[in-house]
Amino acid sequence: MNKVEKELIIFMDCGDTIIDESTEIRDENEVVIKADVIPNADKVVKELAERGYRLALVADGLAQSFKNMLTDHRIYDCFEAMIYSETIKVRKPDAKMFKAALGALDLSMEDCYRVVMVGNNLSRDILGANHLGITSIFLDWSPRYPKEPANEMEQPDYTIHEAKQLLTLVEHLNEKVTKQQKKADVK
Repeated sequence: MNKVEKELIIFMDCGDTIIDESTEIRDENEVVIKADVIPNADKVVKELAERGYRLALVADGLAQSFKNMLTDHRIYDCFEAMIYSETIKVRKPDAKMFKAALGALDLSMEDCYRVVMVGNNLSRDILGANHLGITSIFLDWSPRYPKEPANEMEQPDYTIHEAKQLLTLVEHLNEKVTKQQKKADVK
């Protein structure tokens, strides 16, 4: 069965969006060698990939940490692109992180209308996405970060409370983007 590629593109953070940061075990170099996923996050990532969504990890941290954690949970290969602050040399909300993900997926700034950023941090994930016109989805699962926006630019477009809610939301958003794309193609 051939999967049909969806119009919607999904950027995802890792810590407390996929991986439970409170369970991280680090080596002497601060590389995460093992960590648990938040409830159902691994299943959601696999399901999104199986449904034909293009996924990019956009995360602050060390590349080897993400490789260790995501490989351990068998979801590393679900991501078409991996953008890490270690290699980009900036941290979110810096636009370079998001632009690097667009470039890695062969997209341009004109494609931002069909990209969503899923993250747990209002001041990094949501703010960075909002600055570029990327639809922001706040996963408020973590008790470690503020749940109230500090300003208007930290206000998420959507808020979900658990990872599995992402499946329904992205299907809805993909329908909207597909309709928008068809209208643009007619013009």
